[in-house]
Amino acid sequence: MLAERERYVYELAKDLNLSRQVVNLHLKRLEKAGFVESDLRLEDDDLRAKKFYRLKEFEVSLGMEDLKQIFK
Repeated sequence: MLAERERYVYELAKDLNLSRQVVNLHLKRLEKAGFVESDLRLEDDDLRAKKFYRLKEFEVSLGMEDLKQIFK
């Protein structure tokens, strides 16, 4: 979902049919691991701050030993 566009917690929770608390917990872990980043914005439509998340650019590198472990 974040690959399509940035989203805020409530929007993700609604689309995934999960609680905001669960989504927020996982997003914080993903942010700490460096996979997503966020920023807080004040939206004009309801004058509340929303934390938007988006994917960060990253690369995955696998060596031969990694592949052996995956496919054993």
